[in-house]
Amino acid sequence: MRGQGDEAGRAEEGAAQRLRRLFEGHRLTPTQRRLAHCMVSRAAEVPFLSSVELAELAGVSQPSVTRFAVALGFDGYPALRRHLREVVPAETAAERPERTAYQQAVDAEIGNLRHLAALLADPAPVRDAGALLAASRPLPVLGLRAAAAQAYGFAYFAAKVHPDVRLLDGGGSLLADRIDRAAAAGAGALLCFALPRYPRETVEALEQARGAGLRVVTVADSAFAPVAALSDVLLPAPVGTGLAFDTACAPMLLGRVLLEAMCDALPEAQARLEDFDARAAARALFVE
Repeated sequence: MRGQGDEAGRAEEGAAQRLRRLFEGHRLTPTQRRLAHCMVSRAAEVPFLSSVELAELAGVSQPSVTRFAVALGFDGYPALRRHLREVVPAETAAERPERTAYQQAVDAEIGNLRHLAALLADPAPVRDAGALLAASRPLPVLGLRAAAAQAYGFAYFAAKVHPDVRLLDGGGSLLADRIDRAAAAGAGALLCFALPRYPRETVEALEQARGAGLRVVTVADSAFAPVAALSDVLLPAPVGTGLAFDTACAPMLLGRVLLEAMCDALPEAQARLEDFDARAAARALFVE
């Protein structure tokens, strides 16, 4: 059974990768990026969906699906679907045992983690991003609304090894001031977590950061995210969409991997961790 599950996971991942290659090189509108993300997240079933069904899944209009197909170079959606049936094999319903909605959500998240693992086969982007963040003093970490938890988790652990981490998890008129102050204090980079739905303030904050001369490293759910054009380094990690609220296991794990890369680039990281452990023990900070 495990072998069959692994094989199905690899097939789904291969289908998603082929879809991503289809979208590469095209300048997509926000609506088209939404469609692209939906198609990638449901790669196995997309070749068998009608334009109306795909529109409903992505939350867009049916004409938007047609325009998207034309933007990709096809005569219309039927031509795109024929192409997908040729290059993206899908499982039949009979090949997959019945799963509850909760199990399907977990299965989808496992698929997201498999996709992340495939991306990390090339460690260079994360390693380079970690070095960039390690060198930034201070290091501002931005995450608003749904992404605030990811930013907080990263900043919490990063502060144990980095001398000056500044969490930016609230919007409003003070956000631009805090970015400017970080730049004036010597920051060279900003880390951003950007997850759907994307707050307008996140886009504005990245524009502010770029204007202040900061390089932007972004963890986002997709390479098609609206913040992609404002990011010097974009590290994608998909979110789960099968429940009422999105799940972000892959972005959270990518944040921890990025922390590891940052620790590797900080010579004093291990000494700082050991010092923290010693002080925590002296204060009986944790229950044994």
